[in-house]
Amino acid sequence: MPNHSRRTVLALGAAALLSACASTIPPLPAKVSDRPEDLTREQIVSTINAVRRANGAGNWSYNPQLEAAARSQARLMARQDKLSHDLGVTLRQRVTEAGYLLAVGENVAKGYKTLPATIEGWLASQGHRNTLLSNRFTEFGLAFARTNSGKLYWALIAGGPFEAWLRT
Repeated sequence: MPNHSRRTVLALGAAALLSACASTIPPLPAKVSDRPEDLTREQIVSTINAVRRANGAGNWSYNPQLEAAARSQARLMARQDKLSHDLGVTLRQRVTEAGYLLAVGENVAKGYKTLPATIEGWLASQGHRNTLLSNRFTEFGLAFARTNSGKLYWALIAGGPFEAWLRT
């Protein structure tokens, strides 16, 4: 085998290995609209859990208290047209107000038009990726809100027992 062919084979093999390590976003079922307003809770849970499974993490359950806290943050960001974890109300204040008292982590995003695009953005950011794929959290809530001009803001809050953070 000539050197050129050997190099080509090695390069293709390396590319195949690297692509196997890449994060994957399973496509939404054909019936699901790209419009966030049309997403059902079941579709949200299915999409988040499909991404988690595709990246070696277990399923999360949906928590309405975490959704309420996420909705509060998404609406606040949209109202102020500003991406931030703290716009005068901290994550802990929001989840406590919603009645959730366990450990939490939060992902926020702006400008993404669909849930899969938002997830891709989170997977591309190490901190957001860590939250989205964490096995320490067991449940989540997700919400979005639009500015008057239609720009989308997203918030996902993951939660779970404090004990999971004490394990080494």
